[in-house]
Amino acid sequence: MSNNSLAWFAVQVRSPLEQWLSVTLREKGYEAYLPTYRSRRAWSDRVKEIDQPLFPRYLFCRFDPMYRLPILKTPNVQGIVSIGRVPIAIPDHEIEAVRKTVSEARVAGPWPYLREGQHVRIRKGPLTGVEGILTEFKNSYRLVVSIELLQRSIAAEVDGDWVEVLHSASATSRQVARAL
Repeated sequence: MSNNSLAWFAVQVRSPLEQWLSVTLREKGYEAYLPTYRSRRAWSDRVKEIDQPLFPRYLFCRFDPMYRLPILKTPNVQGIVSIGRVPIAIPDHEIEAVRKTVSEARVAGPWPYLREGQHVRIRKGPLTGVEGILTEFKNSYRLVVSIELLQRSIAAEVDGDWVEVLHSASATSRQVARAL
């Protein structure tokens, strides 16, 4: 079932069962999304690249919050991110920014959540239109894309020439406050 009129919600799950639960929820008819990244893991006898969840212990699912019981009764689901007993929806643009970043970026991976920084939009290249926070890391630029509700972020390497600064009301009020 792919119904874009339904909102996205963050489902908290037992690790390392994120992939299994994503498949299970899809088999139940829900639209589930588990963003992953490639990671190198070293064992005593070998090094292997594996897919890891970008947001460990969470996956995203579209559903009607009034009918959430089948999701909550799924084995190894620990809950739905909520305030009290009211599930909190994740804005579509945040999920789409994560999707596009994961699928189009040269390198993407987990990143510390940032509250302050310069908000930018990518104006060229494969991530055109994605908005996030620009940071500098090891002499290169990274676009940090966040899921506000989870206070989790991912970062993708970007060309500094491809970004345009977004002027937000909060950034403007901080600048005015500093000038006073």
